[in-house]
Amino acid sequence: MKIVFMGTPEFSVTVLRALIQKHDVVCVYTQPPRPAGRGHKMTPSPVQIEAEQHKIPVRYPVSLKSETEQHLFAALEADVAVVCAYGLILPIPILRAFKGGCINVHASLLPRWRGAAPIQRAIMAGDKETGVTIMKMDAGLDTGDMLLSESTPITPTTTAGELHDKLAQIGAKLIIDVLDHQPTAVRQPSQGVTYANKIDKNECLIDWSRPAEVLDCHIRALSPYPKAYFMLGDERINVLMAKVVPSLNKEANPGTFLDDQLTIACGLGTALQLIELQRAGKVSMKADDFLRGFPIKAGTCV
Repeated sequence: MKIVFMGTPEFSVTVLRALIQKHDVVCVYTQPPRPAGRGHKMTPSPVQIEAEQHKIPVRYPVSLKSETEQHLFAALEADVAVVCAYGLILPIPILRAFKGGCINVHASLLPRWRGAAPIQRAIMAGDKETGVTIMKMDAGLDTGDMLLSESTPITPTTTAGELHDKLAQIGAKLIIDVLDHQPTAVRQPSQGVTYANKIDKNECLIDWSRPAEVLDCHIRALSPYPKAYFMLGDERINVLMAKVVPSLNKEANPGTFLDDQLTIACGLGTALQLIELQRAGKVSMKADDFLRGFPIKAGTCV
């Protein structure tokens, strides 16, 4: 099958690799190179890097709204476009350019968690499961008819990074199944719709007044990126993993360390023990190793 692939981050690379093995990917669309690293060097997206390794033509327009871009897209005369975390809105002429339209690989069980950050929002909300949905795209935000889906559990220790990798593998498998077997599309349910707003950097600062169970989900949802953190004086300390533990002092003010082992008071008399941390510019460490180089004493407040 002749395919145009549209995607940008690492999640999309897994799907692209599966398509390359089974079909003829004639062109890849991705986001333009962006400044990255300390030198702000212009860096291509993971999808661009992967496509170029396979000598697939790559395009990265800043918009698909112009007639010129739409004509260039249609001229590829592909059977279908596969879209996975591309990052641009697709105008109607793009959606209708090919006989098979545009098919999206979305990292949630639609209609729950439509939008930009479904993996993180599912963990933040304490969902017990999520999954991948393959859908036919229309003009709405993740509102198209569904072709195939598969669920996977979210455990009490699942991080966004772990879930990301698992869902990418599921998405790669499902899109091949859809292209091979052409399942009948079904309309999304009208009930149960939620929206996964993009993660705002302000959400990364931990609010210790929230209950420990909520903060545990929040920390795992931001691990390994963009990372939840707290400030201790002028020092930013990222928290990549924690666990809910019984509170040693239910009357302590939230944000107070309750012992010398990184147990910290949270809202409603609850507590978290910090398990994996990272100082700015340093590698992440388990709690014992962290404390050897940066002890935090009981009674310290953040």
